[in-house]
Amino acid sequence: MTQDRRAMLYGLGAVGLWSTVATAFKVALQHMTPLELMWIASLVSWALIGALVVRRGLLGEALGRGWRTAAWAGLMNPVAYYLVLFAAYDRLPGQEAMALNYTWALAMALLAVPILGQRLTRMDILAGLIAYSGVWVIATRGRVLDVAFADPLGVGLALVSTLLWALYWLLNARDHRAPLVAQWQNFSVGVPVLTALVVLGPGIQWVGGTALAAGIYVGLFEMGIAFVLWQLAVHTVSRTAKVSNLIFLSPPVSLVLLHVIVGEPILPSTLVGLVLILGGLGLQQWQKAPATPVDAQS
Repeated sequence: MTQDRRAMLYGLGAVGLWSTVATAFKVALQHMTPLELMWIASLVSWALIGALVVRRGLLGEALGRGWRTAAWAGLMNPVAYYLVLFAAYDRLPGQEAMALNYTWALAMALLAVPILGQRLTRMDILAGLIAYSGVWVIATRGRVLDVAFADPLGVGLALVSTLLWALYWLLNARDHRAPLVAQWQNFSVGVPVLTALVVLGPGIQWVGGTALAAGIYVGLFEMGIAFVLWQLAVHTVSRTAKVSNLIFLSPPVSLVLLHVIVGEPILPSTLVGLVLILGGLGLQQWQKAPATPVDAQS
């Protein structure tokens, strides 16, 4: 098997798992609060990534340096990002929250202007206009001339989550920690904070077998295994565009799963909005796709 084919399999595995998590979020949130889901998922992900750190002989590095960065990075991701994201999923249909979350790449391009001093190109502006017109279609559920959003708080939370995610990665542009080490350190900071919030809030209580299974699934796959597979894909492939394009496969599969398992009717406004969002992302990615091979270790 060639290196690129192996990378594509890793990428397809990650995208396949990410396609299921919107459904898992909605199933879990039927039985528990966003905070409880975040706490259970974070514990599972922390244990899984910790086991991988030990297996790869990175424990000494993980326990050594990097904690100054983890102190703030862990509060952003997982704590702030996922709490806001789960709160959005708790208020919105899964299809809407999932579609809105895909605008994080556009948010990153916008935030890179003040943070990294980058300039917006005409293609960035066009891509942003197209994608955020899709956000408007979804937020108004097709009543595009009606300023009243169906759930303004839910839409706001979904968009704030994209800003948090984009800001996290921009601020980590100079983070020299190994990806697994960084992820484990961040969760090591986040889990105690989330535990304190649970104890001081609803308290630790039994949420039921279905909710617990969904929480474990989210921790294993959305925050754990999918992350590892995607890292393997990016660091193995000869050109990053080959695997980055796979992410466009996830939304259609997510919509089908939400319809079949959760029973959500697929709204025409979601389909139109999602096409516009993915179209905007496609324009942006087409512009920035690297034309030359990249070092597999970069």
